[in-house]
Amino acid sequence: MEKYTISSDGQKIHYKESGSGSTTLIFIHGWLGNTEWWASQQKYFSSQYHIVQLDLAGHGKSDASRQEWTSERYVDDIKAVADAVNTQEIILVGHSMSGAYVLEASLKISKVKAIILIDTLKNLDESFTKEQTEEVLSQYRKDFKYTVENILPQFLFAEGTPRTVKERVQHEFLHNEPELAINALRPLYKTDFKAFAKQVQVPVIAINSDASPTDIEANRKYLKDYDYVTIEGVGHYPMLEKPDEFNTILDGVIQKLI
Repeated sequence: MEKYTISSDGQKIHYKESGSGSTTLIFIHGWLGNTEWWASQQKYFSSQYHIVQLDLAGHGKSDASRQEWTSERYVDDIKAVADAVNTQEIILVGHSMSGAYVLEASLKISKVKAIILIDTLKNLDESFTKEQTEEVLSQYRKDFKYTVENILPQFLFAEGTPRTVKERVQHEFLHNEPELAINALRPLYKTDFKAFAKQVQVPVIAINSDASPTDIEANRKYLKDYDYVTIEGVGHYPMLEKPDEFNTILDGVIQKLI
């Protein structure tokens, strides 16, 4: 069922509800994603759990007129949806940039019992200087289409990433206005999420691609209860690239957490 709620700055936040159960899985997409990135997971898990898929502000069917793009605003989007649904306990599932925001959101949503990260925050000791951030964002500003089509693939896709997934992701990226896309990404580079990670009290398990390493010791310096599993032969979008295998792995992670 398609629904809307209102975030702290008045943005209409779109979300979808399905399934039932005492545990709610809230799926949050990465940069320039949308609820449909989780379609396979909705189909697989809705017979067991209460499923919520949401569009952050600036994405999908949610409002995109936000004036202040910050990590706190994204967290408020997640909290607005969590507050709107009827549930006893929540597991937040955050992909890519939303991995950072679900850590922060767990500090504001009392019903969160666990966090699942999808190919994100592989080393919390990594950070960007102001100069590095502006260098990255300036590439998008200079030529958004060229960057999406020729530079990003080096970081987002693996040798085995299906062509259909590459085309889909690039098409959806290019559907966005460049300046909005840049504003939507900027908070990820401007926020030190280590401070939030230190405050997280719930278990955190990541499902990470083998395309780049995970530094478990670095992450355990900040997250009290952190572990990860690897899905092989995929890039940055395992839920799209190998949905069946991803669902099996995710099912095991959820069972471990509950």
